Amino acid sequence: MDCVLRPASGHDAPRVAQLLIDTRSKFMPYAPSAHSDDEVREWVAATLVPGGGVIVAEVRGRVLGAMATARDGCAWITQMAVDPAVVGRGLGSTLLAHALSTLPRPIRLYTFQANNGARRFYERHGFAAVAFTDGQGNEEHCPDVLYELGAAP
Repeated sequence: MDCVLRPASGHDAPRVAQLLIDTRSKFMPYAPSAHSDDEVREWVAATLVPGGGVIVAEVRGRVLGAMATARDGCAWITQMAVDPAVVGRGLGSTLLAHALSTLPRPIRLYTFQANNGARRFYERHGFAAVAFTDGQGNEEHCPDVLYELGAAP
C-alpha cells in the first residue's frame, strides 16, 4: 500500500485517537481500555501528539496508521495502530521500518501476551521477547510482554 509518512500535527489528533480506539476494540477485546474514548481523545490531543514522536501513515489523503516513539534510556515504540480495515496490507511494516531506520538500538516495546497478531508481527521483524509480566504494572492489569530489538548485526 503506497503511503506517505509524516509527523503528526494537532489536526491529526482526532484521527490518531480514533485509530487507537478502533484497534483496541477490534484486536484487544480481552484488554478493555482503562480510559473512556473521550479520555483517550483528550490525552492524544493534549499529550501524545504535542509531545512529538508521532508519525502518521497517510494513504490518498487519509491517515490510516500511526506510531509513537520515545527515548528514555533506550528507544521505545509506545503506540502503534493501523486502521483495522487495512491491517495486513503493509502499513504497519512501513511504520516499523521507519522506526528501525530512525531510532537508536536497542528498541523496546510492550504488547499484551494475548495479542498473538502483534507478537507474530514484531517477532517477524526481529524483536525478541525479553520479559513477561502478570500485568499488574499496566493500566489494564493484563499480562504483557516486553520485546526488544538489539544492536544491528
